[in-house]
Amino acid sequence: MQEPHGGRLIDRCRIVDDVDTKDAIMLQVNKDRAEDIENIAHGIFSPLEGFLCYNDLENVMEDMRLESDTPWTIPIILDVDKQSLQGAKEGDKVFLKNDENGLIAEMEIEDIYSVDKKRLAESIYGTKDNSHPGVSMTYGIRDTLLGGKITLLKEGKKQFESYSLRPKETRILFKEKGWKKIVAFQTRNPPHVGHEYVQKAALTFVDGLFINPLIGRKKKGDFKDEVILKAYEALMKYYYPKERAVLAILCTSMKYAGPREAIHHAIMRKNFGCTHFIVGRDHAGVGNFYEPYAAHDIFDEFPDLGITPLFFRSFFYCKKCGSVVNEKICPHGKEEHVNFSGTKIREMLKEGKIPPSDMMRPEVAEAILSFDNPFIE
Repeated sequence: MQEPHGGRLIDRCRIVDDVDTKDAIMLQVNKDRAEDIENIAHGIFSPLEGFLCYNDLENVMEDMRLESDTPWTIPIILDVDKQSLQGAKEGDKVFLKNDENGLIAEMEIEDIYSVDKKRLAESIYGTKDNSHPGVSMTYGIRDTLLGGKITLLKEGKKQFESYSLRPKETRILFKEKGWKKIVAFQTRNPPHVGHEYVQKAALTFVDGLFINPLIGRKKKGDFKDEVILKAYEALMKYYYPKERAVLAILCTSMKYAGPREAIHHAIMRKNFGCTHFIVGRDHAGVGNFYEPYAAHDIFDEFPDLGITPLFFRSFFYCKKCGSVVNEKICPHGKEEHVNFSGTKIREMLKEGKIPPSDMMRPEVAEAILSFDNPFIE
């Protein structure tokens, strides 16, 4: 079985029926931070046991590694209003709570510090441009950061619980299925025929496919979570062998950090037990902030990552070949090619039209169009 990132699958859960918070300092956290807490507690963010302290954050920004030299590219930080600490200091314990979903966690404060937000944004996203959604999010964090280990005491309520599998569970599932080589596919969109081509091409060389849609905060115009799930249900029902593919969600926000986020996505899937990870064109990118294959090149900097990337370049439907192909295997001119334009597909769906079958399976399109408005407003 695939070894977890850092060598040990973290478990920071101590679920209790009644949490005594009398006279304790209670810090409210938003939905994104609540998701981070659960991802830490259940080992999805292994080897993290809590929110980053100052030295780890500095290393992540400068070297894309933790202080222990373990690869890590995305800052997992807790920002608070200083006055909400009520005088709490390093070494004290506080409770973290999200009233929206009922999550409660305990945190031992190891570090109280601040960071230059512009420097943080530029190091992670490669830009200080506020039009980048990740940069805008960074500029919006509060000035005081807390670092330290957390312990999850009460689970948060989830909207898509039936699709939720934790690393301990996926590892058992993969073992029961007899899968030794598992390829993960990260997505934040419903599948078109090109996605299916990539997934099945990768599946040809391994034992199983782990389709792992990202559920959480996205940007305006992205597909809604329930739309993505229903679309994949349709694809898997009609076009995948049941014994070779598993669908489960990953609850975390998109950062749109391009190459850095590609590494982060691979690490999380490694913790689920996957041995391979699909990396496409402009993985986790947004606008024109990253070169099309920057997310491929960055893997050269991490020979010790411990999960094998599978790189896919541009692919398209060739009318002459009669199938989905890529530039390496198709000899025909562009006049024969049908590109999988996400913009074009969205426009057709917005008009209530089913895209051509060489772009999207009709069952998938019908699943999407069963929603009055499939997009985030």
